[in-house]
Amino acid sequence: MNKLLILLSILISFTLQAQQIIPLNEKPYLDSLKNVINTKASTQSVAESAFLLSNYYRNTDSSLSRKYLEQGRKLAQKNPYLLAKYFYFEGQYNLDHDKEKAALFYQRSIKALSKFKTEESAFLQALAWYSYGVTQKNKEGYPFLLKIILEKSIPLVEKYENSKSLGFLYTQLAIILTYNAEFEKAGNYNKKALAILEKSYPHSSELFYTYLNSASNFCYQAKGDEAKKFLNKAEKMIQPYPESSANAFYYYGKTLYLITKQRNEEALPVIEKGIFYSTKFSQNLLAQMFYFNKYDILKKLRRYDEAKKTLEDILAEQTLASDLNNRKAIYKQLSALNEEMGNPKEALLWEQKYSKLNDSLNTESVKLEINKIEAKFNAAEKERKIANLNAEKKQRELEVSEKNSYLIGLSLVLLLIIFFIFLFVIYRKNKKISEQKEINLQQKITDIKQKEELSLTKAILEGEERERERIARDLHDGLGGMLAGVKINFSTWSSHHLNPEKDKEFYRILSQLDNSVAELRHVARNLMPESLLNFGLETALNDLCEFYIRKDLDIDFQPINIEKKLPLNIQLNIYRIVQELLANAVKHSGANNILLQCSQSEENFFITIEDNGKGFAKNSEEKTKSLGLRNLKNRVDYLKGKMEISSDHEGTTINIELNTHAD
Repeated sequence: MNKLLILLSILISFTLQAQQIIPLNEKPYLDSLKNVINTKASTQSVAESAFLLSNYYRNTDSSLSRKYLEQGRKLAQKNPYLLAKYFYFEGQYNLDHDKEKAALFYQRSIKALSKFKTEESAFLQALAWYSYGVTQKNKEGYPFLLKIILEKSIPLVEKYENSKSLGFLYTQLAIILTYNAEFEKAGNYNKKALAILEKSYPHSSELFYTYLNSASNFCYQAKGDEAKKFLNKAEKMIQPYPESSANAFYYYGKTLYLITKQRNEEALPVIEKGIFYSTKFSQNLLAQMFYFNKYDILKKLRRYDEAKKTLEDILAEQTLASDLNNRKAIYKQLSALNEEMGNPKEALLWEQKYSKLNDSLNTESVKLEINKIEAKFNAAEKERKIANLNAEKKQRELEVSEKNSYLIGLSLVLLLIIFFIFLFVIYRKNKKISEQKEINLQQKITDIKQKEELSLTKAILEGEERERERIARDLHDGLGGMLAGVKINFSTWSSHHLNPEKDKEFYRILSQLDNSVAELRHVARNLMPESLLNFGLETALNDLCEFYIRKDLDIDFQPINIEKKLPLNIQLNIYRIVQELLANAVKHSGANNILLQCSQSEENFFITIEDNGKGFAKNSEEKTKSLGLRNLKNRVDYLKGKMEISSDHEGTTINIELNTHAD
């Protein structure tokens, strides 16, 4: 499944299931709430019904939602508990269009609800914390949201072990983990949710969405048969309620399953049903995701005109395209699609829009890195000055101490000559002290040289990476774009003016030009891997292994606990080390099987690479010459690491241990 499609698909399930769980049988639920208001029941019942109705209509009819919210607010003025509830639902009302205002009301709700020690109060506090995390997601990122749900929301309801609230929160946590590609952990929390909901709440909406989340999690792992089991359970729950808005989510889950099983023709009518439901209930973002799936399938089926029209409609509607990374991806898709359709001018136009937006995003990223580097430099400069002052102070103290020792010795010689033997012993003692000082001085000189060599290595490596990035950008965006344009123009011209049978030489040259463009992009990607910048170290290493795989060469990549929050320069150095190791193994070993294992334990990062090749001589100089390990050793030293090499006729094993806090 396309990586972008997976990313947006998870985002959809995360966003839409986040806050509004209502019964699958919606009509009796709405009728009962309206009946409470119309019959003028107790103040508390009317206020609570008004809040729930406001929450139900907030995505489909904002004016009606505001009307019910105001009705509930007026009734809650003299009741502290109802007022605390109002703060929560006011946050809900503002969540989608004014996140800062929503965040303020969630915090007021948490403070007010904390005074009441009931299960409902605990659950509302948990939801308020979770919703507050959602408002801060764009500023703080998903780690912050994960921390909120683990440290704030779940602890509030954990004491109610079999509550529906706890099952719901486990499901939400699983969605966040799935979004971050932690599929195994997400599966574990889905199991926890199912253990509660299947036993105690077998007909609940929470169980329905947990089934869909479990199915999606298996789809993203390409385990379609496992996904189908949960999808069937969700289908059984929703079938009796054809008028429920939850049908849109079911058809989206079914779409993901059919795409996973590559049953594209079957997916199209399912998508149309999903579009019908999501449009009917004003689920705009979900509707756009259905259209994006539709585009992807139409492109695979080579129905290019329909695919192009669908993608242009997505761009015009703006729901998905409001996110800059989504818009960049759509521009790239339109460029590639127009190239396949033989529209070179449109292809170049979309490619230029993509490059311009990509450059803008990269510029912001570079500015952020420059600020970080500058801050590190200023801190290091201050530390250096402090160290120099401390060294000067110690030197002065040492000089005073030496002078005092000399004066005392001279006085003893003049006054106590008869104690010559005693003075001789003192002399020998002072001599040993001097020798020790000389040894200490030499050790300090050695340490300074090592630090200078490390600083030089750091400067060389950082300069090398900056130059790689500049060259890669110039090749990809400059020469690459020009060659791509030439190739597109030649392809279009030849299709109208040349005969493939008569002009084979021209098509051979055109093929060479196409290979040259591919090779140039390959060179640019090696100089500065985009997958490292966009998706992190683990994805970049996986892509690197896939690049080296051949028919006669299998590479097994095993990542273990690789953190995504590693500084970019550390990730880049680790990537270069692995790149050098793989290149040497592929080039020199003659192996048909390579094992690469990368793992992390706090600040330590471990790399092990094994091959079943012919090995090499044990002499260290021959190792350096045959494998070209000098540059590799510089990077290992820069990260304060160590490297061990073992090789014989059965293959080669290299173990490297690095310090991720070395910078």
